[in-house]
Amino acid sequence: MLFQAFFRSAMIIYFLTPGDDAVEIIGGKDVRPHSKPYMASIQLHQCHECGGILIKPGWVLTAAHCNLKFKDQNIQVVLGTDSLSRDKDNSVQKLMVKQKFPHICFDSKSREHDIMLLQLQTEAKLNKFVDVLPLPECDCDVRNGTICTVVGWGKTNVNSNKLSDNLKEVNVTTINRAKCNSKNYYNNNPVITRNMLCAGDSKGGKDACQGDSGGPLICEDELQGIVSFGIKCGLRYKPGIYTRVTQYIEWIQKITA
Repeated sequence: MLFQAFFRSAMIIYFLTPGDDAVEIIGGKDVRPHSKPYMASIQLHQCHECGGILIKPGWVLTAAHCNLKFKDQNIQVVLGTDSLSRDKDNSVQKLMVKQKFPHICFDSKSREHDIMLLQLQTEAKLNKFVDVLPLPECDCDVRNGTICTVVGWGKTNVNSNKLSDNLKEVNVTTINRAKCNSKNYYNNNPVITRNMLCAGDSKGGKDACQGDSGGPLICEDELQGIVSFGIKCGLRYKPGIYTRVTQYIEWIQKITA
């Protein structure tokens, strides 16, 4: 209970559910219809909890901290829609989760290893509405100052508890770890490690937020990050922190093989 209260008050944790003030993209816009066929809405009782990325027909990548909400409940993954209310369209696929694989070293205090795989009970049928987002081929770090895009159904207004019905996206710029750990930024609390990426806007106002957890950070057309945490939403000196996907390629391949 203390851990959950901390996340609600202090951390962006755009990742939690509508019931926990799940948030949408801050400062963004609606995505072009069906332009993000890899996007997954991970749901409990038909309510959006976290975002996810379809990386194989039978596998969804998301954030390990989302598992705090899922526990042992039945989890449903919704694919093929940009709108949470249009979940009965012919393009939509609803699949149950067979098994969860949160990273064994995930630490809720340090936020390290905030990554999880969900194995689906049946594989998704790939088409123009539902498709996979390949893992990056290079394990290179993302360069400082790279413009990336974060996508999700989180809150669009920090003063509202309402989720966005439409899928949103916003551009953010990567910030080097030394700067992100500096006194004016996170001040090493927590430490932004090489397993993480830091990205925001120099003026603030553009960010992921509650409800966006587990969603993708796309840099130069490649999946590079997973929405992990932050302090509040859209603050100039508290940019979003993302799990760095390239650090976990071998782990992902081992589990999904």
